[in-house]
Amino acid sequence: MRGVEEVVPEVGLRDKLLLAARENRALRVKLGIDPTASDIHLGFAVVLRKLRQFQDFGHTVCLIIGDFTAMIGDPTGKSKTRPMLGRDEVREHARTYEQQLYRILDPAQTEVTFNGDWLGKMDFADVVRLSSQYTLARMLERDDFTNRYKAGEPIHIHEILYPLCQGQDSVAVRADIEMGGTDQKFNNLVGRDLQREAGQAPQAVVLMPLLVGTDGVEKMSKSLGNYIGIDEPPTEQFGKVMSVPDAAMEAYYRLCTDLPADEISGMMQDVEDGALHPMDAKLRLAAEIVTLYHGSEAGDAAKTEFLRVFREHETPDDMPDLRVPSDALTDGELWIVRLLTLAGFATSNRDARQLVTQGAVSLNDHRITDPSLDFVPEDGMVLRVGRRRFARLRVGS
Repeated sequence: MRGVEEVVPEVGLRDKLLLAARENRALRVKLGIDPTASDIHLGFAVVLRKLRQFQDFGHTVCLIIGDFTAMIGDPTGKSKTRPMLGRDEVREHARTYEQQLYRILDPAQTEVTFNGDWLGKMDFADVVRLSSQYTLARMLERDDFTNRYKAGEPIHIHEILYPLCQGQDSVAVRADIEMGGTDQKFNNLVGRDLQREAGQAPQAVVLMPLLVGTDGVEKMSKSLGNYIGIDEPPTEQFGKVMSVPDAAMEAYYRLCTDLPADEISGMMQDVEDGALHPMDAKLRLAAEIVTLYHGSEAGDAAKTEFLRVFREHETPDDMPDLRVPSDALTDGELWIVRLLTLAGFATSNRDARQLVTQGAVSLNDHRITDPSLDFVPEDGMVLRVGRRRFARLRVGS
């Protein structure tokens, strides 16, 4: 139960484990994934790590790649209709997911299926029969649907069908347990109802908390840019963990590492009492996370590199090159805002201007504060944004 936010019903997990023991069989523990982005981040890994614990005790993970449902788009937590994705885009994301999943899961105890294999074969009569098993009143109990309805925002029929599709996945794989984040509670409970209608024992729902991103406010999300990918290079991963606010450190320790709970509690108490500096606690956190995904040598090396760069104000050895295209120049000069967007350090000119005016941008260790600056780029110039983003300019052929 470490890190678990809620179980529905309350004794559901216990009862399923007792059932598995009586019947001498492995439980089927389901997780549905809509591959709407290409990377798995630490927030998503919270659920994957709990799945791995089930595997370590001999149970089977039923991983459903939502190639069909991803094209619809999960309306959970959305104030507007999500754009529908194309099948080719979804399949490409799914291939990347599969490569990263086994950094956490045991492939020998993982069944991977695509829900297009059953949802994509349903005809219109099948959809009508599925829809008849749920009421509109129950569907509108969802907070996001209720809020949108009150605000006059449109709710499309395909969005209402989404929870039914996810629930039908539980029927298709005969799930004993469904894992998810707390934001998936409604969808997961629909699965219980549809299993009853199908004559199956309803699954227990195990909900994990949502990990906040590096901003310490919003849940971790690639679309918000506050994520830490499990497949990112060690130094980048380490630096991002170090940017997490101190207030979120305990949650990261409990949800993203394997340190014993009492050791974490003792460490956090030492931080609160002043016996341990928050920076030292966070250095250990970053090293623990990098070690999980890249090994202990990488964890040690990333820590050494971080201290060298940020305490001694040196530039990193593995700094990426940034090619400056000739069409970005005007009369041989480059606008500093254009440089930041070229480097991917800003998503828009507005974001780039803000970084400059905040004093977060330097060229060759000279701070830039004028967002209208045009300069002549030279090969080998070092661009630095904030404390941990670097790029070396490459000019010419």
